[in-house]
Amino acid sequence: MRAWLNRCRRALWRVLFFRMLFGEQGAPMSRIAPSSCIEGEAGLVLADHVFIGQFNFIDATAGLTIGEGVQITNFVSIVTHSSHRSIRLLGRSYSTHQGPMPGYIKAPISIGAYSFIGPHSLIEAGSRIGRGVVICAYSQVRGEVPDFAIMAGQPARQIGDVRESDAKLLTLHPELAPHYQAWAGELPQ
Repeated sequence: MRAWLNRCRRALWRVLFFRMLFGEQGAPMSRIAPSSCIEGEAGLVLADHVFIGQFNFIDATAGLTIGEGVQITNFVSIVTHSSHRSIRLLGRSYSTHQGPMPGYIKAPISIGAYSFIGPHSLIEAGSRIGRGVVICAYSQVRGEVPDFAIMAGQPARQIGDVRESDAKLLTLHPELAPHYQAWAGELPQ
C-alpha cells in the first residue's frame, strides 16, 4: 500500500509542478518547464518550437531573442545584465547611488535558430549566438559565436563545426535534406 501511495504522490507532484507548459503567446509549439525562472518577460522575443527545460534562470530585462527550434537544457543561466562590478566599487552606497552605475553591464542576447545550450552553461550579457550552434555543458559564453560552431569551456572556445556530424547524419537520412536546408540555407559538405 505504501509503495502505491508513493507512486501516486510522485505522479501528482509531476502533474502539478514539473510538467511542461505549451503554447506561449506567438509560439504555440514552444515548451517551457514551470521550474524555469524568466525575469523581464517583456524583453523576451520567443520563436516557435523552442524547448526550455528545468531549473533555468533566464533574464530578458535588457532584451533576449531566442530563435526557432532552440533547445535550452537544464540549469542554464542567461543574463542580460550584471551588477557585481558596480556593487564591488560602490559597496554599501550601491543602493543609494545617483547617476550611472560604474562597471554596470547591460546588453541584449540573441540565440540563433536550432541552437542547443547544454546543461549548467552561462550565457553572458551582449552575447550573440549564431544559428545551429552547440554550446557544450558547463560552458561560459561571452561575445560572438559563429553559425554552426561547437563551443566548450570557460570561457567558451570553438572546438568544432556541427556541419561535420550533420553531413554524416544526412548521408544516412537523405530524405531529411530539404528540412535541414529550409533552416540552414545550405547542405553541409
